[in-house]
Amino acid sequence: MTTENWDDLRYVIAVAETGTVSGAARLLGVTHGTVLRRVAAFETRHGGPLFARSANGYTVLPEKNAVIEAAQDVANAVQAVGRLLGGAQSGLRGTVRITSTDTLCQTVLPIAVRELCLAYPDLTISLVSTNAHLDIIRSAADITVRPATRLPDGLEGKEVAKLAFGVYAAKDYPIGPDAKWLTLDGPLSRTGPASWMADSIPPTQCAAGSDSFMALLELAAFRTGITYLPCILAAKDPRLQRIRGIAPDFTTGIWVACQPEMSASSRLTVVRKGLETALTPFRASLADTQ
Repeated sequence: MTTENWDDLRYVIAVAETGTVSGAARLLGVTHGTVLRRVAAFETRHGGPLFARSANGYTVLPEKNAVIEAAQDVANAVQAVGRLLGGAQSGLRGTVRITSTDTLCQTVLPIAVRELCLAYPDLTISLVSTNAHLDIIRSAADITVRPATRLPDGLEGKEVAKLAFGVYAAKDYPIGPDAKWLTLDGPLSRTGPASWMADSIPPTQCAAGSDSFMALLELAAFRTGITYLPCILAAKDPRLQRIRGIAPDFTTGIWVACQPEMSASSRLTVVRKGLETALTPFRASLADTQ
């Protein structure tokens, strides 16, 4: 790579990380026009556009995601050389987008992200909380931390913990054969507890439902019905009681994964290993084995 190419690459990376030309210009301390000119020059030399342009900013084209990852790795390597020559500890920069469920984002992942931020102060972690399975193949996220029986095709990762589910209700909720249930809707309908409920609980006994375990917890706490909840989320809520014997308990794996072609990225490798390490102390509470 020539010096000119590397200089243009800095502008490409800045646009990818900030999502806007103005943001890249502020980051690099240059004018808006300079960023546009440098990005256009890089795209011209390398066969076409890297970004989809819209009123909301710049988004990396799905087929160019690997190019941006490689460019960021080059930037990290160049910075590491500079730090080593200057006698400083090498580090990483850029943004890593992690998608996970509301349960994990509300319990263990904030601690994991804090540890990563302390260890790598130049690295920015974006935590995307959603129960929907974001398509990380299309750049919606870089890493997924998600409960699943197995990884879907197109992802590579490791099972790092187990997540236990139990049946919960408000402490004063009357438990009996006619008790109302709260259904697991949307993406939650693909879970083991949801499948059991679909086979075992008639629709007439279902009072309400949600696609969020956080919302289901509140519905249960307000005496709306009985429901399955992740034990790590419900066990410490003083408004709830665990109901045993009326339905089976379930456990599923928690995976940390990314696209196979991105597994060699230094940033993603560091973050994946950091997540695995940070989640280790929570294995017992996640699996309800304390």
